[in-house]
Amino acid sequence: MDSQFIQAVLDQAECIYDLKTIEKALDEMAVAITQKIQHENPIVLSVMIGAMVPAGHLLTRLHFPLEVDYIHATRYRNEIRGGDLHWLVEPRLSLKDRTILLVDDVMDGGLTLEAIIDYCVQAGAKQVLIAVMINKVRPREPGVTFHPDFVGLEVENRFIFGFGLDYKGYHRNVPGIYVVAPIHEK
Repeated sequence: MDSQFIQAVLDQAECIYDLKTIEKALDEMAVAITQKIQHENPIVLSVMIGAMVPAGHLLTRLHFPLEVDYIHATRYRNEIRGGDLHWLVEPRLSLKDRTILLVDDVMDGGLTLEAIIDYCVQAGAKQVLIAVMINKVRPREPGVTFHPDFVGLEVENRFIFGFGLDYKGYHRNVPGIYVVAPIHEK
């Protein structure tokens, strides 16, 4: 992809949450998570690739014993619209009889997270809790029955990027949450 085009996407985007606001939301999530599972010896599963950034920041705020692993299931594959679910990496740790905290970048339609929750349950998890950096306020896809347990920030149903979320594989590293300008939504 043309780097000038990718830079133009950032230049024309609107920052809706700056890093200071994100850090405050992460602090609040960490307090709520700590209160709920600090004595559970949980496994924190980061949903790759999008949760890499928020999970890394969140983990440094959780000051209790836990193990970390990751899971990689995707519907987007560097596109802006989701397709079929593709399993790329399963966790290495046994989930049996463990409390699982799934950390993801965004709660959108919910199909990917619903499949990952089902995976964890089938693997014998004692309980599965969901933490998302961004909750999109929108109807969920048919069959999605859960709600995130911990939410950092909320946005309207618009295409966003930054702080782990990508635009066609780019801008995950941007230290804020940005709304894509309408001319780049395709």
